[in-house]
Amino acid sequence: MTYDLNFVIQLEPAPVFPEARLCKAIQWLLDRHKVEPETGLSIVITDDETVQEMNRKFRSVDAPTDVLSFPSESDPTIPEEEAAYLGDLILSLPYIQRHADEEQHAVADELVLAVIHGTLHLLGYDHDNPENQEAMWLIQAEALQVMQVNIVVPHFRFDDSE
Repeated sequence: MTYDLNFVIQLEPAPVFPEARLCKAIQWLLDRHKVEPETGLSIVITDDETVQEMNRKFRSVDAPTDVLSFPSESDPTIPEEEAAYLGDLILSLPYIQRHADEEQHAVADELVLAVIHGTLHLLGYDHDNPENQEAMWLIQAEALQVMQVNIVVPHFRFDDSE
């Protein structure tokens, strides 16, 4: 199926990144979840400052992160007269590059992980408790395997005493 994937690059000079590979990862997830054809999704490649500002404004977390997901209000699994819009992924390329260096992963693989993780959030997955995290991590691991990304994402720890 085809989807309307829109990349917005907010960095100068525009970085080289694996756009086709990112599209393939997103398309696999959308197909797997039976999202309607022509559903739209935007992927914004930006800097730490922009992501930190958005993270502070929308999540009350004053720090940069790799990816933020902003789902739209429409349901992409329900056919409509006009194409649905899934939402926006905002990626901090400098953050992703640093993390790739720290973990000794290829930046391209870290980017694939970020779009998979972010797209899963747009599809309604979360990792806010052990059960939700397990469901999200299973599909994330499957998508990483399909994309031939050899990154194992550690589980978050949930402390019952909090």
